[in-house]
Amino acid sequence: MAPRTACFLVIGNEILSGRTQDANIRVLAQALNGRGIRLLEVRVIPDIPEHIITTINNCRARFDLLFTSGGIGPTHDDITAACVAEAFGVPLTCHEESFHQLEALFPAGEFNKARQRMAWLPKGATPIENSVSTAPGFSLGNVHVMAGVPRIFQAMVGWLMPRLEGGAPLTSASWYSYNVYEGDLAEALTAIQHDFPTLDIGSYPFDEGQKRGVALVAKGYDAEAVTLAGAALRTLLASLGFTPLEGDPPRGA
Repeated sequence: MAPRTACFLVIGNEILSGRTQDANIRVLAQALNGRGIRLLEVRVIPDIPEHIITTINNCRARFDLLFTSGGIGPTHDDITAACVAEAFGVPLTCHEESFHQLEALFPAGEFNKARQRMAWLPKGATPIENSVSTAPGFSLGNVHVMAGVPRIFQAMVGWLMPRLEGGAPLTSASWYSYNVYEGDLAEALTAIQHDFPTLDIGSYPFDEGQKRGVALVAKGYDAEAVTLAGAALRTLLASLGFTPLEGDPPRGA
């Protein structure tokens, strides 16, 4: 059975301007791989309400799961919760439990309206626990909304993943060799890809300075097919007179 599909929306002008570098794509991709969910697309979009609403509705219809990061803090440009509510046609409402948890964090008089906004979720949403700073993310339908701060995002992903329906995890087989070039392998790799249409077969050049070569990788959600494809990659390197080495090239390569 094909794995469930996912899309990730990274929301924030600071990412698009280059002021902030995204650190969350890899975290989510690796977590989804382990859960047997295939991340098919990543989009980076600005803090423009109409753009967010349109993109959410487009992506939640096209993919089994939609994840977002960014825009759920206390400041004026934290508009993701309101945009998700509008996309679903529901109002924002105060989530009482989240409100009281946040209220308990602050000294008397410091839990102002800006901070209270973090407890307002789209009606019907379920909070995503935040073990770092308490302010929740949330899930509504197949949309899962999380913070952009990497440490908080990672904590939310860790809490959410076991609660998602998954499948067989992504597996891979890797072989590499020195002094080989992609042009030496292209035709044979095309044939291997044809033999294993459900897998991703890739070739990745590397450079260690004095040593260069190519790594060959087979990955997919069918562990038996991955094992067979890996054996084919090893045989390919050996048949051309190269020495196949299992795994990935040394770090820095």
